[in-house]
Amino acid sequence: MEVNKIIIATVVLPESKDRVLAGGTGAVYLARDPEEQQRISMYLSRISEGVIHDLENGVLLIVKH
Repeated sequence: MEVNKIIIATVVLPESKDRVLAGGTGAVYLARDPEEQQRISMYLSRISEGVIHDLENGVLLIVKH
C-alpha cells in the first residue's frame, strides 16, 4: 500500500482550534478571521503545490496530492 496524499498544514479559526489535536500531521496555523484563514491557506497551497480542503467547521486542510 502506497500513501500518495499527505496533510501539509491545517488552518483554523479561534473558535475551531479545539477541533485540532497536537501531534497531528503537518503544522497548525491559527487565523484571526475567515479572510485571514483564506489568505494563509492560499499562500500555503501555492508554496507547497497543495490543495485546500474545507471541512466546513472552521478548519481548512492543505493536502499534497
